[in-house]
Amino acid sequence: MIEITVKVDGMKCPMCEAHVNEAVKNAFNVSRVTSSHDSGETVITSSSDIKDEQIIEIIESTGFKVVSVSRKECEKKGFFAKLFGKK
Repeated sequence: MIEITVKVDGMKCPMCEAHVNEAVKNAFNVSRVTSSHDSGETVITSSSDIKDEQIIEIIESTGFKVVSVSRKECEKKGFFAKLFGKK
């Protein structure tokens, strides 16, 4: 799994977060997407990587400005991971 953190400028309220989340969900096959106007971030969790250019295009099409994109590998956590000894 890959966790992609996108710094987004211009989100002011929960409705802004919803617009960004919906755009990302509609454009990419992602496991999870959450946005926070307070922190100015959108966090995308996906089983496959997404190119920066594609992320920027989709988010900026909603009217917000992408400041930066970073990513890190992450382990899937949950019930089955606990069963098999992963944390």
